[in-house]
Amino acid sequence: MKKYHPSHSVYLCVTLDSSSSPLTLVFSLLCHVAGISGQYPLVQNVTVTEGGTANMTCRVEYNDNTSLQWSNPAQQTLFFGDKKALRDNRIELVRASWSELTISISDVTLSDEGMYTCSLFTMPVRTAKAYMTVLGVPEKPEIAGLTKPALEGDHITLTCITQGSKPAADLRWFRNEKEVKGAKEVNASGKTFTVRSSLEMYVDRNDDGVAYTCKVDHVALAQTPQQATEVLEVHYAPRVEIVHPPAVPQEGQYLKLECLSKGNPSPDPVMWTKDGGELPDLDRMIVEGRELTFTSLNKTDNGTYRCEASNHLGISTAEYVLYVYDPNAVGQHGTDHALIGGVVAVVVFVTLCLIIVLGRYLARHKGKITVERNLSLLRLMEPVDHVLLVPLDIRVRRQIHKLHVLDLPAVEKKA
Repeated sequence: MKKYHPSHSVYLCVTLDSSSSPLTLVFSLLCHVAGISGQYPLVQNVTVTEGGTANMTCRVEYNDNTSLQWSNPAQQTLFFGDKKALRDNRIELVRASWSELTISISDVTLSDEGMYTCSLFTMPVRTAKAYMTVLGVPEKPEIAGLTKPALEGDHITLTCITQGSKPAADLRWFRNEKEVKGAKEVNASGKTFTVRSSLEMYVDRNDDGVAYTCKVDHVALAQTPQQATEVLEVHYAPRVEIVHPPAVPQEGQYLKLECLSKGNPSPDPVMWTKDGGELPDLDRMIVEGRELTFTSLNKTDNGTYRCEASNHLGISTAEYVLYVYDPNAVGQHGTDHALIGGVVAVVVFVTLCLIIVLGRYLARHKGKITVERNLSLLRLMEPVDHVLLVPLDIRVRRQIHKLHVLDLPAVEKKA
């Protein structure tokens, strides 16, 4: 007798007698087919990071007390049921039953990658294969080629290197927070890859203190990204400028000039001079660091003041021309300037008006001037026509005749 259990999809076969009647043979065949449909092992491929732990699971829907077995790519038996067959401390049993055999492999290496086989020892033996993929973790990148310090104008090549990745890692460059493109090179080394990325540049003072970062992108580094950073140090000659107040310098006032210098290494203390020589009055001209202070201006302070800063790469200077005004004359100078500006504006306006009027006059009288010129030409040509032995060209005569007919009466009427 055959019974079907709908919830577990398991066929149960019961033999009623030992006779070989046709009915008994049919029941036996049904039971055999039902057993085949449920006795295939089921497995899944596994991906694991190098150094991690991989779990290999094999299941069957129906098992009539038949053992399950796991074997490695070298066809070495790892576990037969709950019995360990290979002496490897990394391999352990997780679960063993008639319907499942799960094992774990810890501290996985690249040599563990390959096809693993789960076998169900029926007649015949049925197998299922699962591929274990081991990801090679890229090493922390290193940046080479950086010379400290670099000089302004130098050509440098930064090279980022990472080894041990599988598949090949991707390298990305960043200048501070902005991504920049490098030249990538990939070389295979056994099962892993060595990846290089180069970044070429000419450095200037704007690169001083800039951080260049190389980041590694890889599927095995989803949680712990790898990167390396180098900060450029660029030496350059100083640049200076003199900062002064916008007000007009006047006698008796206080004035401070500041010499701003920037260079790497830092420039030596700045030096102030007047008209190519030393400062003449150190009692009123006080130098403190990069500042030059006049406690009370007078006419004798007029001149060209120079600030100079230097380091071992060069010298830079800036100049300021000082002219001290009489406080009583500042207002008068302002009035004179305003008057001159007003006169210039009036002259420009009158000139434009004259140009416009003259242009309109010429446009209106252009036709009259042309007619009078043609009439004069006609009167000059008439005696020539009578005197010449060879008549004028017919086209010239037609033009003269046309001019005589069209223009002459109009001119005479106006006259």
